[in-house]
Amino acid sequence: MTTVRLKTTLFAFILLAMPFRAVAQVGEYRNEFSVGGGVGVALNSVGFTPRVPQGMHIGPTAGVTTRYVCEKYYSMICSIVAEVNFTSLGWKENILDAYDQKVINPVTGNAEEYSRTITYLQVPIFAHLAWGKEHSGCNFFFRAGPQLGVMLGESTSANFNISEANMQDRSNSTVRQYTMDVERKFDYGIAGGLGMEYSVPRLGHFLLEGRYYYGLGNIYNDSKRDYFGKSNNSTIMVKLTYLTDIFR
Repeated sequence: MTTVRLKTTLFAFILLAMPFRAVAQVGEYRNEFSVGGGVGVALNSVGFTPRVPQGMHIGPTAGVTTRYVCEKYYSMICSIVAEVNFTSLGWKENILDAYDQKVINPVTGNAEEYSRTITYLQVPIFAHLAWGKEHSGCNFFFRAGPQLGVMLGESTSANFNISEANMQDRSNSTVRQYTMDVERKFDYGIAGGLGMEYSVPRLGHFLLEGRYYYGLGNIYNDSKRDYFGKSNNSTIMVKLTYLTDIFR
């Protein structure tokens, strides 16, 4: 390599490195680790194709939360949050006639009701960005990232015998799900949330969050020969979390 080419290469390298150096100087290093737990409520539905009319299945969620704060960039506090949660998902059907009235079972004389509860062990990992006070006072945050889940079990609740369901009055005839166990135990998708954190020195951090999860996988097989082309979880979650600092 000639001297001119060497100087040109070094100059280009310096120019490319300058922005990264500037960014590194702007960000303030943090090394803070917190651990705690959270509880909340999960409102879930399953996106079936063919369609199954539903309301929200309401179930609890609870688990362990960890957070590592790595940097403050201008006014933005940057963290990584990981959770391990036990969560009750599933679906609750709206069994209606053509006039949007509840369908009455001819044997029991009661309005037909059906729901499925699916319990998952869920592991979301978030990029957590916050604006406001760090250690004393309030901040607001946004978080987003992938979520993995493994089914632990399932149960069914119905107030009628499946073979005696009132199909004559139903506006929707999709009932194959009644007799189908969950075929895919592994669930995955993306989640994001907005919330508020209130920190008290020597006491800890209290977080209130609203979160949405969209499943990218299906609970039933979805090949051309399978009945359901789509059957993914969709969850709205409200969660309260407490964190205590391990080191800072």
